Amino acid sequence: MAEPDRLPPPPFWRTRYYALTVMARSDRRMIDPIMVTSVINAPARKEREPSGRVRYWGWIAELNHWLRVVTLDDGVTVHNAMLDRDFLP
Repeated sequence: MAEPDRLPPPPFWRTRYYALTVMARSDRRMIDPIMVTSVINAPARKEREPSGRVRYWGWIAELNHWLRVVTLDDGVTVHNAMLDRDFLP
């Protein structure tokens, strides 16, 4: 599978899908790049998907929710970010 297009920082490495599709959704506009970075840098939990992508979860007090961030298999390039209403630490 071809790697999705990557866009360089700032704010961080991200896929074109993340930049143009994910963050354009009305239910994701409150997710700030600082929140994404903080979850990747200090996750409450981290796991690798069978595809190789990496999931990170972190508590965001400002939103009173867990934030799940999904990176490509490099663990750096952000591909998705969403509030995870079902996560249990």
